[in-house]
Amino acid sequence: MKDYYRILIDGIDTSAVVSRIVCGKSWTGAELSDGSFGIAMHTAGSSVERLFDSLVGLPAKEAAKSVMSWNFEEASEGMAVINAFYNGVGRMERLGLAAPFDRICTKGIDTVGKTVAFVGHLKMPPETVSGCKELYILERDPRLGDYPDSACEYILPQCDIVIITGSASVNKTMPRLIELSRSAVTILIGPTVPMCPALKDLGIERLSGMAVRDKAGIIDWMQREAGNPYPYGETFMIV
Repeated sequence: MKDYYRILIDGIDTSAVVSRIVCGKSWTGAELSDGSFGIAMHTAGSSVERLFDSLVGLPAKEAAKSVMSWNFEEASEGMAVINAFYNGVGRMERLGLAAPFDRICTKGIDTVGKTVAFVGHLKMPPETVSGCKELYILERDPRLGDYPDSACEYILPQCDIVIITGSASVNKTMPRLIELSRSAVTILIGPTVPMCPALKDLGIERLSGMAVRDKAGIIDWMQREAGNPYPYGETFMIV
């Protein structure tokens, strides 16, 4: 498990400190002293003590360690800190990732006749899996037709393409999901995905995340609303 998180934490080289944590209805945000802002899906769960009383005032690299916490609310904050570093618009432009990828994460990948799995309810256009032979949806809170997330142990090794919600980083299922998908084309998607190129060393084919463009707007929105944060950001892809 630790390899995935160690890559993220070790890659943070900023001297910035955490200046603010924003707890919203379904998203958690973190602002650093250099002005960068990142978000992560809020995951409930506070039965275990926090590693840190507060992340505010901590160096970003130290605060990022809280993503390893089994207190999921703290881990959500840690993931937001990580994304404040990795998912800044300026950093993506320096990496040459500034052109949006039109939000179709499978563009250029042959999906015809393939077995595909979505881990999480992913809102994507139908052409994302155009012509696929079979589509499985695995969900912790399954709806009619979904498979429970425990079925991933049996289904993912049989898949040709696996698309995983970035929020799996917070609840610690991401490393195992990646391992189970090692024979598949694996794509991480969503605003919680850290745009860290070194994660591809784990066998991930693509990373599709979001950079916040309107910091004031998203902070106001996330405290009042739940749902889709993309109107306040821009999508980017690492292939």
